[in-house]
Amino acid sequence: MDTYTHGHAEPVLQSHRWRTAENSAGYLLPSLRPGLDLLDVGCGPGTITVDLASRVAPGRVLGVDLSADPLREARAGAARAGVGVEFRVGDVYALDLPDDSFDVVHAHQVLQHLTDPVAALREMTRVCRPGGVLAVRDVDYAATTWFPTDDGLDRWLALYGRVARANDAEPDAGRRLLSWAHAAGLREVTASTSAWCFATGDERAWWGNSWAGRATASSFAEQAVAYGLATAADLEQIADAWRRWRDADDGWLGMLHGELLIRV
Repeated sequence: MDTYTHGHAEPVLQSHRWRTAENSAGYLLPSLRPGLDLLDVGCGPGTITVDLASRVAPGRVLGVDLSADPLREARAGAARAGVGVEFRVGDVYALDLPDDSFDVVHAHQVLQHLTDPVAALREMTRVCRPGGVLAVRDVDYAATTWFPTDDGLDRWLALYGRVARANDAEPDAGRRLLSWAHAAGLREVTASTSAWCFATGDERAWWGNSWAGRATASSFAEQAVAYGLATAADLEQIADAWRRWRDADDGWLGMLHGELLIRV
């Protein structure tokens, strides 16, 4: 079993709820049209899934996640939006689906958390119909940058990398997506990048509060302590650094993502 570095604590879900098709899957949108069947792997609370469903309706849409924890919220979101989406627990290494089941298979911020992303790509390809598209997007943590400089945020980034790699995961997945696709035998690939930017007061409050909370009350925090990589005091100092960045009038943060559109 892979270990999910973030977990599903409220500060994490707060971040996931912000994600939409526009801010997290823009590279995929030109490939969508009504009537396509779509699978969203690692759907979490379903905000992206619901957005994608509105673009492919009346096509079938299924969202799967390794954990049942966020799926009740995902179902409620689909009901509010009035779109038909099914959500279920599923394993990206062994999807309980026939071959050639979907026209589009999408995975956002999934491969970075896996011990074998190449095997996951092969399994997602298995359930994608010939001529369909597999879309993956992952952050590259080492390419994250911010202002003002802060030693506490430097420590956060280094610690996050150590915790993720202790889980046999790859926090700098964005730069590796193309190599993983090639290792999975996938060659009809279009690579791109896009970024998240947080610079307004509202954006800083939302992102800074989310990470201040994650630093002390999430699976990441628990793992950092359990692995002997940080103390509770260290994590409090990191949370303070996020609050300083949040409160800086000229605070700015950018996160680079790698993206792949793969024709199957």
